[in-house]
Amino acid sequence: MTANRSLPIDTVLPHVMYADITAAIAWLTRVFGFREHYRYGEPVSGAQVYAGKACLMLKQADSHGTPKQLGCGTQSLTIFVDDVDTHFARVQSTGAKIVEDLHETIYGERQYGVEDLDGHHWLFSQHVRDLSPTEWGATIA
Repeated sequence: MTANRSLPIDTVLPHVMYADITAAIAWLTRVFGFREHYRYGEPVSGAQVYAGKACLMLKQADSHGTPKQLGCGTQSLTIFVDDVDTHFARVQSTGAKIVEDLHETIYGERQYGVEDLDGHHWLFSQHVRDLSPTEWGATIA
């Protein structure tokens, strides 16, 4: 398989739709601390951003709607961070809409939920306990 410097081949690359890509890049970098890798189009119709090691494509919501436009959620994205408490304080200080307060889950994650400028649901999480899925009630396939 050919190597590609745009993205490793063993990566799931979500494409998240926004009404205004330039505004989304500015918001996601300011509030969540994402880093822009590149943008394309004139006017801008897409961009790639990083959240730690996670990579996301931001796409213009031309033929797809955003949750805000549709009036309902379409997905939830989880991003793992090294220090979720610091990340939460940073995001909260920007006035972003926190939809799930910082808490520890039964499966050993410390996390919180937040809604972005176009209504996308994000979870920011940090591993705090190492648990087998069977320890919290899941059945391993």
